[in-house]
Amino acid sequence: METIVTQIFAGSVQAMPDDGRPTGIFKQPVSGEVEIGVEGITVDAQADRRVHGGPDKAVHQFPARNYARFAAAFPPLASKLIPGSIGENLTTADWTEEDVCIGDVFAIGSVRLQLNQPRSPCWKIDARYGVDGLTRFVAEHGLAGWYFRVLEAGRCRAGDTLTLIDRQADPVSLREYWDLRATTRPDRARLQHLIDTPGLAEDKRQGWVRRLEWLEAQR
Repeated sequence: METIVTQIFAGSVQAMPDDGRPTGIFKQPVSGEVEIGVEGITVDAQADRRVHGGPDKAVHQFPARNYARFAAAFPPLASKLIPGSIGENLTTADWTEEDVCIGDVFAIGSVRLQLNQPRSPCWKIDARYGVDGLTRFVAEHGLAGWYFRVLEAGRCRAGDTLTLIDRQADPVSLREYWDLRATTRPDRARLQHLIDTPGLAEDKRQGWVRRLEWLEAQR
């Protein structure tokens, strides 16, 4: 399983139009080689470090195919829905949430990345595009892309191949992750399996533990 990273994006913190709140969602394509450390691309920045950035949210990949779904649901935004515009770092023509799994390890250049959680959509998506409802659409359909932690720092560039090099024996895809989240009473065995999946971000694991405990208390 491999695909080409067609573009790499990074940006600085700037003011969100209209309300002036700081944001790092505005990214630009990066040419040439980039360095990726444990906190992500060294020339990239995040405004709110409580919810973006850090070791478990070091690099954000977003499926280019998802933009077509956004455009179909929000036609007036079609011209704005282009790779890089939702704040991602990596874009590929292939792969969606159906194709990748929690704990997957990928190689690109000399970098090794591990997928550990989906992105959690926030208000900045609506603010970025100047529309109401896109953030809700992203959350309801599980189309937010995913975060990597950096297992091995290194360098890569746009045009490099992103290759899956390790996957769990019984993996949990991001689509299943979102389906479990959307189900009022998910299957407890699959929920436990997700909790036990190596590579899952610890704060997400704790959230699923609490949900499983709640479900058990309702029995």
